[in-house]
Amino acid sequence: MLHGPQRLYEDWERAHWAAQDVDLSRDRSDWEAMPAAERDLLQFVLSSLMVAEERISTQFVGLVLAQDDEEEGSYLSTQLVDENRHMQFYARFQNEVIADPASIADHVERARAQLGEPFRQLFDEALVQAHERLRDDPGNRDAKVDFVTIYHMVIEGTLGITASHFVLDFLRDRELLPGFAEGYGLIHQDEQRHIAYGTWFLAQAVREHPEMADMIRRRIHALLPAVAESVAPPSEGAWDVLGVEDGALAAYGLDALGRRLKIIGAPLQPAPS
Repeated sequence: MLHGPQRLYEDWERAHWAAQDVDLSRDRSDWEAMPAAERDLLQFVLSSLMVAEERISTQFVGLVLAQDDEEEGSYLSTQLVDENRHMQFYARFQNEVIADPASIADHVERARAQLGEPFRQLFDEALVQAHERLRDDPGNRDAKVDFVTIYHMVIEGTLGITASHFVLDFLRDRELLPGFAEGYGLIHQDEQRHIAYGTWFLAQAVREHPEMADMIRRRIHALLPAVAESVAPPSEGAWDVLGVEDGALAAYGLDALGRRLKIIGAPLQPAPS
């Protein structure tokens, strides 16, 4: 059963958490004791999350303006709060645990360079353009469906949950960085709620206008090459640190996306020739 905006708003109230309350007291010693390869990969992942979160937190108000009713508006406002809370948590971890401004700046620049063309396609082009279209015409249903497809299905529902799944498994299995694991786990819970909204909205849109299914598929097919590049390892053997084989992240993300699209009524089929 898909949960609508009112239920998701109520879930947000019950699950509310504060970035400043997460206990990071043990993380600093864990961080300093970690092997260089593990620390380097985690700092790259964290920097990538910061770069992505910075972009998506500024590209959301258009969806709030496109609310269909007060219940949806109430829920969407909570998601905007969530995105900024995630930024606050990542910034706090970098300031209090990594505590090396030069290193942080280097990794952020490295993350931007490594993400490169896929980041530009997903965030600077697809997301920004979809947001501008929706912000300029909040009543445009095609624009709203397109934005939710990019934001909730691709960025959060494929890339976001893939990163959190593998990184959280790694940290919990090794009992490392308990504060970061707690905060990132809470962020993961927030994003599950966001994805639930996107799934509900797109299912409603396809039910009301079946032709929307083809529009959703076309958008996703256009972005799949950038998605695949985004989950490629940042260096040779990098995913060995996580204990996963090359291709495992992409397979996990695409499987999750495929299941969700079936629920929506827009199963992912081969791209049209």
